[in-house]
Amino acid sequence: MESNTVFNKDFDAASVFVMKVYDADVSVIWNYFTKPELLDQWWAPKPWKCETQNLDFKEGGRWNYAMVGPENEKQYAGAEYHEITFHRSFDWTDFFTDAQGNIDPDFPSVKWLLGFTGVDEGTKLTVNIHFNSEADMKKILDLGFEEGFKTCLAQLEKLIK
Repeated sequence: MESNTVFNKDFDAASVFVMKVYDADVSVIWNYFTKPELLDQWWAPKPWKCETQNLDFKEGGRWNYAMVGPENEKQYAGAEYHEITFHRSFDWTDFFTDAQGNIDPDFPSVKWLLGFTGVDEGTKLTVNIHFNSEADMKKILDLGFEEGFKTCLAQLEKLIK
């Protein structure tokens, strides 16, 4: 349930910290973040859905996907993977794109560091999100990012039960 999701915004540092504990092993949560058939089940807040176009989960690889709305409208996005430590952490730079995967310069790109830690309750997921500026952070938050990401994390929680 959403009540155990921490979502802290630091406008001075242009960053967001998210933490949530899942009642599942690290390998399970890791797979839901790294396998397209699992990501597509929860990454978009309903009634939207995620459709992965391609996912190459390796350092230097990319994930391109579309968020598809109830009227079949599409918002394209992607991420480029950087350092990956199996079942522990990975980081990516995410961005909006056009249908061909070209980065949309009208929206800021954002750096994420995702951590997966085994705890007594299951897996502690930590997400550190760093924006280039406070203005970039506000632009992404104004798109509904906080509510959307919290909703997605809650959808993942329902899936693993």
